[in-house]
Amino acid sequence: MGNRFFIVNISSAIFDRSAPDLDSCPDESLPEFAFIGRSNVGKSSLLNMLAGKGILARVSTTPGFTKLINFFTMSKTWRLVDLPGYGFAAGAKHERARFNQAVARYLKHRPNLCCVFALLDSGLAPQEIDLEFVEWLARNSVPFVLVFTKTDRGTPEETAANIAAFTARIAGWFEKLPEIYRCSATTAQGRSELLAVIGATLDAGPAISEPMPTPMTLPPEIEPPFSMRVRAGNVREENPRGKMKFKGSRPW
Repeated sequence: MGNRFFIVNISSAIFDRSAPDLDSCPDESLPEFAFIGRSNVGKSSLLNMLAGKGILARVSTTPGFTKLINFFTMSKTWRLVDLPGYGFAAGAKHERARFNQAVARYLKHRPNLCCVFALLDSGLAPQEIDLEFVEWLARNSVPFVLVFTKTDRGTPEETAANIAAFTARIAGWFEKLPEIYRCSATTAQGRSELLAVIGATLDAGPAISEPMPTPMTLPPEIEPPFSMRVRAGNVREENPRGKMKFKGSRPW
């Protein structure tokens, strides 16, 4: 996405709806930026920090609290999308399968999805479930950046070591690594950088985002999508996102 100089200004944040599946999502008239990560990665706190609203996303001590796809209209021009975390989720097994299948379908088939912010805990060594999720994004040509959260909780050396270890694990998959950001909901580190990602994309107009770096050597595919303990169900998708074509000109 290159150098960014335009930081989007958030003048309003209005809850639109919670959707259990792709068909229940809002119309495709606004560009969308989705946030997702392993349960307990600090997603809700980060979203509230990013939006400058204390109640944009409910913060819970229960892992997997977010079960629906939540849409917020920001400044009447774009949508922030709060996706259910992958991994452990409270509730019945069939509910986990249904909601995570909805996430997979949203990520692969939502034509106005501009970028996914994949959240990773900077205080942890590379987690297999995170690696598998990033691999799934790359395989399905979903545009994404990596966001390492909770940088205030460890030393800079520990954070740098964990980020380096993660990027080393995925380096062979790409000709060029995805962009990487460091964030803290407590200190607001990374807020301007993430808003600049959104601002630059909106400012670019119809050329929504640069294509993801071309994967070089990905591990053997795990089927079905999100089978890596994300429980996406047993439905195989016939039309991967990379082959979809947006009908008509984009409205932004």
